[in-house]
Amino acid sequence: MSGASASGLRNYAIVTAAYWGFTLTDGALRMLVLFTFFQLGYSPFTLAFLFLLYEAAGIGANFIGGWLAARYGITRMLTVGLVTQIAGFLLLSAVSPEWGSTLLVTWVLLAQGVCGVAKDLTKTASKSAIKITESQAGGQAEGRLFKWVAWFTGSKNAMKGVGFFLGGLLLQLVGFRYGLWLMAGALFLVMLGVVFSLPAMMGKAKASASARELFAKSKGINLLAAARVALFGARDVWFVVGVPVFLYASGWTFTMVGAFLALWTIGYGLVQAAAPSLVARSPDGLSREVPAARWWSLGLALVPALIAAALAFSPPDPTLVLVVGLAVFGVAFAVNSSVHSYLVLAYAGSEKAAEDVGFYYAANAAGRFLGILASGFLYQFGGITACLLGSAVMLFICWFVTLALPTRADSPRPTVRAVP
Repeated sequence: MSGASASGLRNYAIVTAAYWGFTLTDGALRMLVLFTFFQLGYSPFTLAFLFLLYEAAGIGANFIGGWLAARYGITRMLTVGLVTQIAGFLLLSAVSPEWGSTLLVTWVLLAQGVCGVAKDLTKTASKSAIKITESQAGGQAEGRLFKWVAWFTGSKNAMKGVGFFLGGLLLQLVGFRYGLWLMAGALFLVMLGVVFSLPAMMGKAKASASARELFAKSKGINLLAAARVALFGARDVWFVVGVPVFLYASGWTFTMVGAFLALWTIGYGLVQAAAPSLVARSPDGLSREVPAARWWSLGLALVPALIAAALAFSPPDPTLVLVVGLAVFGVAFAVNSSVHSYLVLAYAGSEKAAEDVGFYYAANAAGRFLGILASGFLYQFGGITACLLGSAVMLFICWFVTLALPTRADSPRPTVRAVP
């Protein structure tokens, strides 16, 4: 292995490990907030509201984060994301149940917004680094980019599942405030590792000079962004509020609910990592992968509709129907997500990969925002069945958009030059 290849592989491993640490604490944060405020008696719609600014802030963070990563380098933006998450944890740790309801909700909403900025700055920087490090490692080796993307996203989501369990465990063992302090300390160590291990200017390129240039993406990326809005809205419309509240109301404990969400997310991550072996490959990286995205989207759209239909017949154990159905959903969703994450890098130009990825994941955050908003509303007025039907509608929209995806890149993809 050449020195450049070894350096690229090393940097990929460091970025992946740093994002693992971030994702572990981010998953734990969701459970800490959800369970703490559910115990305080807040309604499903209010619980969803607590996460809205978290997702809304991520939309802007992805847009500006991609531009900043291209201008100042991926390492710097990854560091900024980690520091911002630490600040969000410290803000949340100041919360007191003795505060009035308005102040409490406002403070948590704003602190969650800080964490939302942190998450998407970190995500954009980390996923952009895959394109850069893959190019540093030699570039264009058949199938390597798909494998690296799949392993990164799959292992990250498995780690997020562990984070869900960790959040419930921390809440039980040390409580809300001390749990946040412990996570802030762990992230500080991760941040030091990034600062002293990665090239300071990795991924630096000439950033877009105007907002018009920043938004003017290729047809493939624009369509993928639209599909991503629907795809992740379809997950979060049941995942964030509907399923946890439904399972708890059905007699499950907080620990059981957290364990289920953890196992679901870990399983989803493992399937994501294995996606390259489930999708037909092509030498050009698009001609087989794009049709696969279409078929997997259609199959996924049918799953929540079938679960809702099964629940409509009032089965003896609705929770069993839901858990089994969502396990099937998780497999199909994981493959869809992995293929989409690969395609955005396949369509992206290496020189401005960070901007392309930032634009795409702004759409990802927009989808989560819409899904969370719909989740609280639909569950409040129609229960888990309404959430599942809302998911099905979004997924059929996703499938329809993928029908227009191009099977070849808009222009040749330039080879990125490594920045020392």
